[in-house]
Formats: sequence, structure tokens, C-alpha cells
Amino acid sequence: MSNPKIYDAVLIGGGIMSATLASLIQQLEPSWSIKIIERLDDVAQESSNPWNNAGTGHSALCELNYTPEKDGKINVTKAIAINEQFQVSRQYWTSLLEQGLLKDTAEFINPVPHMTFVRGEENVDFLRRRYEALKDEPLFATMEFSDDPAKIFEWAPTLVVGRDKSEPIAATYVKQGSDVDFGALTRKLIQSSIDNGAVVRLGTEVVDLRRRPDGIWQIATRVRSGANRGRKNVTQARFVFVGAGGGALPLLQKSGIPEVKGYGGFPISGVFLRTDNPAVVAQHQAKVYGKASVGAPPMSVPHLDTRVVDGKTSLMFGPYAGFNTKYLKSGSLFDFFSTLRFGNIPTYISAGFKNLDLVVYLVKEVFASKKKRFKQLLQFYPEAKMEDWRLITAGQRVQVMKRGPEGKGGVLEMGTEVVAHSDGSIAGLLGASPGASVAVPVMINLLQKCFPEQYRDWEPKLRKLIPNLGDDLNASSAAANKSQNATAAALGIEKVS
Repeated sequence: MSNPKIYDAVLIGGGIMSATLASLIQQLEPSWSIKIIERLDDVAQESSNPWNNAGTGHSALCELNYTPEKDGKINVTKAIAINEQFQVSRQYWTSLLEQGLLKDTAEFINPVPHMTFVRGEENVDFLRRRYEALKDEPLFATMEFSDDPAKIFEWAPTLVVGRDKSEPIAATYVKQGSDVDFGALTRKLIQSSIDNGAVVRLGTEVVDLRRRPDGIWQIATRVRSGANRGRKNVTQARFVFVGAGGGALPLLQKSGIPEVKGYGGFPISGVFLRTDNPAVVAQHQAKVYGKASVGAPPMSVPHLDTRVVDGKTSLMFGPYAGFNTKYLKSGSLFDFFSTLRFGNIPTYISAGFKNLDLVVYLVKEVFASKKKRFKQLLQFYPEAKMEDWRLITAGQRVQVMKRGPEGKGGVLEMGTEVVAHSDGSIAGLLGASPGASVAVPVMINLLQKCFPEQYRDWEPKLRKLIPNLGDDLNASSAAANKSQNATAAALGIEKVS
């Protein structure tokens, strides 16, 4: 009897992170064997699905939570960092296009301006100061600001028509924004990986992770659908990536690695209002972000978005936050409880007390009526009609909770975080926003953390794929413009002037 195959890399989860990592590995180590395991019957059905996320093509052009204010000063550091990361993703996609590994860019990325819109004198003042803090940064140099309703009408008439003329309003506008369908991009990347030898198993759930004494990981699976439903199997791997979205935390806990101790996950569900009415859709061509309610998590910042999915344009507004104990949209109400451990219960308790405003906000959101939710849309779009819109259920997000400094207390993290074993043999990704848009730099960071010796040999290859990898693009207007224009031309989106 022959020995079972040992894969060089097994990636758990069929979303944008696994798709990106598989693509990168094949670029760097074409001979490596790769297997992707997805519990659902198709890839990109959870957070990577276009109707389960905002799909902004995060470049921090319009998201106010990336430019926090403290002591009267607006900090733009995070916004610049996220924009830099998105440029890395754009450069990598451009390299794949040049190789013919990606095609038909309009199927996954389209030009859509990015705007921020605020109401009230205090918010207008904040947005003006944010604009002043960003306008001289090379990656934000094309941003425009106006508190003139006539100018804002030119950018997005739906924001102005029917509004009380005495109400102070302001907006910023960046023509070079984009809308990304990460579901379509995921499918393209995974198909390219299959064409280059990767194995994909759909409808297959990972039920356990164990490591042999010789260091090989054993991944126990069970088929969830089809003729082989219930069949069990064990896949062996030298390296494991847990890119299962909300399902990553429980799987990392099953692996037994000490690095995940103390981590918890706070699940937040979401709902959007959506319209496909062509007459309504034609009136609004932008992604417009507002200011979050007090206590609202970053993923709940209200926005009125133009979305392009399967060649059709729609509008989405939301998300309206909710709460249930699932970690995945297709998950179980027991998900949250299954991750409770003696090591992370103090984290949950401490983080909960520190974020009581979030708890209050979620309770209010859960019990909000459709009429109350629609009133929030009217703040953006005064002439919206309820009959044109329908509620759709968005995906689940799991905010990372971890021990505070020096292991004391607990903190609620608002980003994404790579959790890796000390020997690099297994790693997983926890967290939510900005997520998909920065998948390429996040997965490169994971490779660097898990394969430090090989990474030295990979770096020259990566620099060919991503010419500005490791550079400070924002330090030079010439470099920033050159990079943005090169990728814009390849991806079919707006160039900078």
C-alpha cells in the first residue's frame, strides 16, 4: 500500500485569502502541491461573496474610521498605510493580467468614484480638516472637497435633491475609486490555480487538525454534500493555512497551537438595503461613506454604494448591524460558544466591559424596524422610495478579541491579524476590515512570517511581480502617480491626472 500524499500546502477555506495565497505560492514555488478545502459547494460564498461585503476596493479614500481624531488632530497614518496596501494588491493583479492568468477585468473591478458625505456643522468642519490633512499626501492628491450643494449635486445628485437647503452638508470626491467584486476575483484566481495543478475539494468540512510527531499536519475532513456525503478522509500537509473567515478561530483552537490562546471572536451580522431598479440606479454613480453612529463597529459605517456584479449595476445601503452567535453566515448558533476556553473567557469579559457602547448599539440595531432602517437611507438619499428597496442578509463578521498589553485584560481589534505557530507550519487569519482589499500584502506578510528563510529567495521574484513592494509610495508624487496610472491602465479604472 502506497503512502498517502503529503501536500506542500493545504489551504482551508475557498475565499479571497486562500485564492490569493495559492496564486502567490504558485508564482514563487511552481512545483509545490496545493490543496484547497471548502466546506460549501462553491468558492467565495461567505465574506468574499459580493452581496456579503461592501466591496469598496478599500483604499481609505472615503472611510472615516481610518482617520480618527484625537485631541483635535486627525491622524491619517492608517489611511495612508491601507492605501499603500491596496496599491500592492493592484500591482499584483496587474502582473497576473500581464501573464494571462487573469482576464476580463470588468468582471471583477470597475471604476466607481469614492465619496465621503456628512451633515451638520460639526461634521462639516471635521471633513474639511480631514481633507486638509490628506490633500497633500501623494496617494490622496486627487481628492476634492466641497460644502457647496451645487458641487455635491454634480458628484452625486441623490445626496442633494429633496434635502433641506438650510442643512450644512459637505463631501469629498475621488474620481479614481473602484468597485471590486471579490467573489469574481476569487473564482478567477482559484481557477487559475487549478489550471496550474492545485486540487480543490468543495462541500468538504475540516473537522479536526492534528500534528504528527514528525511535524506533518493531519487534516480530518467530512464530505457535507453530494453522493459521498458523510465520507471521512485525512489530508496530510507540510504547511496549513486557515483562511476560513469566521471559521478560522475554532479551527486554530483545534490545532492546539499556543499562539491562539487568549483569542476570542465577537460575531456581528449585517443587513443591507438593495435596489436593482434601473431608474434609481442610474441616478447614483459613487460609493458614498458617512460617519458611524456612536458605538458602531467600523464595518457598520453607513454607505450608499454603486455595486457592479455579473455585469449588472445595483445600489446597496447599509450595513445595518445585528447580532447572532454564528461565526459564518452558513454556520451554527453554537459557533460562539464552541470557542469559549478558560484562556479566553477573561478576554471576552474585559473587552465586553470596555465596549459597552458597542453592545448598546447592537441591541438597538437588532430591534430596529424596517421603517426606522429606511430613515437612515433617507439621510443619504432624501427622495428614496421604500418600494424600490429590499432587505438582503449580508455576511457575518468576527471582530478579533485578544489579551491586552502584557497579557492583561482584553481588547477588541478592528483589523485583520495573522496568527502563526512559532515554527511557521500553520497560520490563520482572524478579523475583518479592511480584509479582501489588502489580501495580497496580508498573504505576503504571512509568507514572510511562516517561511523566513525561503522568503529571502522569494523577495526578488515578488519585486518583479510587485515593483513597489516594500517602497513608501506615498513619499513621492512621481512614484505614486506612476504606480497608480500603470495599474489603472491595466485594470480599466481611472488614471490620476
